[in-house]
Amino acid sequence: MARPLRIEFAGALYHVTSRGDGQEDIYRDDEDRRLFLGILGEVCERFSWVVHAYCLMDNHYHLLVETPNGNLSKGMRQLNGVYTQRFNRKHGRVGHVFQGRYKAVLVQKEAYLLELARYIVLNPVRARIVRSAKGWPWSSYRATAGQSRAASWLHTDWLLGSFARQRVRAMERYREFVAQGRNQPSPWEQLKGQVYLGSETFVEKMQARLDNNKDLSEIPQKQRRTLPKPLHHYAKHFPGRDSALVAAYASGGYSMKEIGDHFGLHYSYVSRIISRARNAKGKT
Repeated sequence: MARPLRIEFAGALYHVTSRGDGQEDIYRDDEDRRLFLGILGEVCERFSWVVHAYCLMDNHYHLLVETPNGNLSKGMRQLNGVYTQRFNRKHGRVGHVFQGRYKAVLVQKEAYLLELARYIVLNPVRARIVRSAKGWPWSSYRATAGQSRAASWLHTDWLLGSFARQRVRAMERYREFVAQGRNQPSPWEQLKGQVYLGSETFVEKMQARLDNNKDLSEIPQKQRRTLPKPLHHYAKHFPGRDSALVAAYASGGYSMKEIGDHFGLHYSYVSRIISRARNAKGKT
């Protein structure tokens, strides 16, 4: 069976899993888990990843990660590659740590982020390692539930904001939501085409992206766009901040973080502005 093709674009959300080579453990002790989380933090900083949820098991891990700059494969090479190097050095071994290619499912954020975030932190409960999600320290549950300090790279605002505007109330409802998920059916029953978790309309849009990428793949990147102008050019020559940053991003020369830094905005806000512009264009 051919491997599913990767679809990468700004703002994409993925459920990522990676397993140990030959089903071997990828974490031998808690120090290995701390090592992995440290590297994950480095990857988030370097590639501007937004991690909404995670869980480290013994022989695999789960991530729910959003890529404002459309760079999942680059970040995953860094994450698994650097961890393999440091793991091997620590344990005096050589060879693969992970089993082949990681698996990435493209997720419709509004419809499935909550369900997947719950599914991920309930992994050790389903495996009967602990009785409740709070009993497993190597997931995002405790930080999201307000029971421990969240890492700087873990983004809980979108998730909690889906439950309530007031943070304490949102955390309470999140804990209730996770507790109610133990007997819920797996979201993977709704998986489409091996790599999509979303509505039929969502899948059609993603397939269209895939087709467009195929058409462009034979054209060298440098030949696809003219050289971008300096960021201050867009600020000066476009009516309004939003249209300026949309034009800057469309030039292909700047990441969302670079644009956000110039305009004094967080890259997640830049992503929302660009998404709104794309949606508005699609309706005309």
